[in-house]
Amino acid sequence: MIFVEDNLVKVNGIVLPGLVKSIEVKESAQIDEQEVEGSASKPKQATGYEDAKINIELLIDDTPTQTKYQRLAVARALFRSPGQTVPQPIPIVCEAAAAHGIEKVLFKGISHKVENKKGQLPVSLEFWEYVPTTIKTTTSSKTKSSPDSSVSSTSSLSSDYTEYLNSSRGKSPANDDEDATAALSTVSNMPYE
Repeated sequence: MIFVEDNLVKVNGIVLPGLVKSIEVKESAQIDEQEVEGSASKPKQATGYEDAKINIELLIDDTPTQTKYQRLAVARALFRSPGQTVPQPIPIVCEAAAAHGIEKVLFKGISHKVENKKGQLPVSLEFWEYVPTTIKTTTSSKTKSSPDSSVSSTSSLSSDYTEYLNSSRGKSPANDDEDATAALSTVSNMPYE
């Protein structure tokens, strides 16, 4: 879980290192522009909403017990723990996210920038709103096949064709009991239509 209290951010009960410099929440709509021949303006069509994005900026510096890079490793481990292959949704609890109705996020990215003249390490964390997608499934009814037919009755084959498939339909011009030369000779002597 992520908590923001008195400039502290907690992820799964672990306080993110450093000072919270800023928290930005951004929401936007999805709008398509259409090309109309002969018109200077482009009509716009609203198609929905994009997932909200939350950006948190931290300033990490050295402490008496840890370097800034050791503290950065704590934030990195929250982003991707060893063996984790897919980001998991994280419940978020903070005033800024609650103002936008955001309850769950995906930890989208983490980056840091080394500045030459400063002892602090600026770190940016990016979260995207998680909106689960519900997929509805339907079941199809199954029909029973007749026991005397090798072709299922769920197919759209006519009864005449089904009977034809189940009957003896003759032999190939190149019989299996002939040798390869005789079989090729029989096939080559067949008329072409």
